[in-house]
Amino acid sequence: MVELTTNNAIEDHQVVSSGEWLAARKELLRKEKEFTRQRDQISQLRRELPWVKVAQEYIFHGPHGRRTLADLFDGRSQLIVYHFMFGPEWAEGCPSCSMSGDHMDSTLAHLVQRDVTLMAVSRAPLDKIQAFQRRMGWSFPWVSSYGTDFNRDYHVSFTKEEMANSKTYYNFGTRDFPADEAPGLSVFYKDTRGDVFHTYSSYARGLEWLLGAYSYLDLVPKGRDEGKLAYSMAWVRHHDRYENKPAVSGCCSTESHS
Repeated sequence: MVELTTNNAIEDHQVVSSGEWLAARKELLRKEKEFTRQRDQISQLRRELPWVKVAQEYIFHGPHGRRTLADLFDGRSQLIVYHFMFGPEWAEGCPSCSMSGDHMDSTLAHLVQRDVTLMAVSRAPLDKIQAFQRRMGWSFPWVSSYGTDFNRDYHVSFTKEEMANSKTYYNFGTRDFPADEAPGLSVFYKDTRGDVFHTYSSYARGLEWLLGAYSYLDLVPKGRDEGKLAYSMAWVRHHDRYENKPAVSGCCSTESHS
């Protein structure tokens, strides 16, 4: 269990009048609006990136049998693939990727309105994926890329030799990486002829915007509170393995939080 500590800087935080607070808040609002405009500009640049035609014929295994990459679009023209860390020999999916998984089901109904299919892909065999998905209570589409080069081609799986020699290519550079699987996201487009194009990929902290929980944490005084952890997401668990759990109903739990 990761213990929550009291930050003395929080306890000694500056306290001002409501008028002074309003002035400071308006100055922060100015910066927030500037950041929003910058984010819009980055999003436009992302859409303007050139595309790469996908020539490889990948075969995935899903609940309805063998599927090609073109099949995964499920009748839409845009596909978002979340590269979920779950290797063939792993007993369960990555806890951090599972935090992303916890955010996926609720957005599916909205994305299909905008011609977008969202799904996860992992190298684990389909039976392992389905067992873990049942345990987590998820229903988003999830297929196995086991036996294909898909994960390798999109730089989210590594060989033992690459790891031993610090030759893992991840996040657009060669580096050390502590596992044989890595998180990522790739976007594809299918035109009216059925040709598929790779339009975008993102890795590492580029995936943080998928995590609504982090967006909430960034609003509170203690923030993410990860500064003293071994690594940033060391506190994250599968949602069925947290000791402190929210109240099932009502606005508040009668139990004290530890």
